[in-house]
Amino acid sequence: MTDLRITQLDSGLTVATEFVPGALSVATGVWVGVGSRDEPAELSGVSHFLEHLLFKGTPTRTSQQISRSVDRVGGDFNAFTAKEYTAYYIRLPARHAEFGVDLLSDVLIRPALRDADVESERLVILEELAMDDDSPDDVAHRNFTSQLFADHPLGRETAGDRQTVQAIIPDDVRRFFQARYHAGSMVISLAGPIDHDRGLQLVSTAFADIRTAGHVLTRDAPDTVGKNQTIDDDTEQVHIVMGGRSLARGDEDREALDVVNHVFGGGLSSRLFEEIRERRGLAYSVYSGVSAYADSGAFQMYAGTQPEHGGQVIELMRAELDRLVTDGVSDDELDVAIGYLTGAFELGLEDTAARMARNGAQLITNGAVRPIDEQVARWAAVDHVAVKRAIDRVFTSEPIVVTVGPTL
Repeated sequence: MTDLRITQLDSGLTVATEFVPGALSVATGVWVGVGSRDEPAELSGVSHFLEHLLFKGTPTRTSQQISRSVDRVGGDFNAFTAKEYTAYYIRLPARHAEFGVDLLSDVLIRPALRDADVESERLVILEELAMDDDSPDDVAHRNFTSQLFADHPLGRETAGDRQTVQAIIPDDVRRFFQARYHAGSMVISLAGPIDHDRGLQLVSTAFADIRTAGHVLTRDAPDTVGKNQTIDDDTEQVHIVMGGRSLARGDEDREALDVVNHVFGGGLSSRLFEEIRERRGLAYSVYSGVSAYADSGAFQMYAGTQPEHGGQVIELMRAELDRLVTDGVSDDELDVAIGYLTGAFELGLEDTAARMARNGAQLITNGAVRPIDEQVARWAAVDHVAVKRAIDRVFTSEPIVVTVGPTL
């Protein structure tokens, strides 16, 4: 049985530890409550830029020393930037837990942020953007999001665009870091065979010098919705993304929406998969998904198909959407979806990294961690009334359609 405990230090830093008996690793993550939606338009991508730069070294560690020290103990050290937070995490054999916390504190509190590193990493990020541009399915999803959240930071690409990445200067990055990376904006999450008192001791020592004052986060909810978009491209398939606005992270119908999404396109037994791939053979990849943010959300379905089948696939996606609104879901579909969601959720918590990430993400976004049993019970309680309510709220609006590929 695990033991999750949460403490806020005098500095304002929140520390969560989950004792996982029998585990051989300790996973530690620092979750910073700032992401791409929190950037000025002219600095779009600066959160992601900063994430890259924190791996470039500190006054006492070079980037190569950081990499070698992690490799030397068989660890995994990485990070990612999302719309509403940035996460840095390290997973190590349990006997090296202190080293992991110390390394995280060094890069999070004392990054070098040298001018030369900004210039070299700028090239890396531009290559990353070019790589994404060479993936037409990524382009389709990116443009769908920009239309769904038109004229709003949620619609921007997390990594920014070529113009903003080229324009960001070292002082921009340093000012952003000073304003946004402070104790009140961070959660530190540990999971593994380490008790709460030991975890607090490690964090309190390593993060003793963390800044205690900084920018207070404010956000505006999205308003404007864009329009359909067709992007002509010389590709073998046409990539189709269709969907609309959905529910915010804390909405009471989120679990019902999870159920509906699984029935519709979330698994191998879903309607989209069965109709478009299994019955008709019109796509290899076809699915749906939901995304949730503090004040809004997104529902999208995707299919990649040969250009001559593009119109038919769009018609089938619309037909399945209409059938969902008209007929709802069957008893068997409801039972399968609940079984999948609860089972996959429990299986997904088998390792320390997953537990660390769940606790960190929930604390930085919601300010609390929902108990595992309660989350399972919320999915298990979804009934046809809740399903209909979620369908009526999310799936009855006219969807946005974005295509990338040869013109249909």
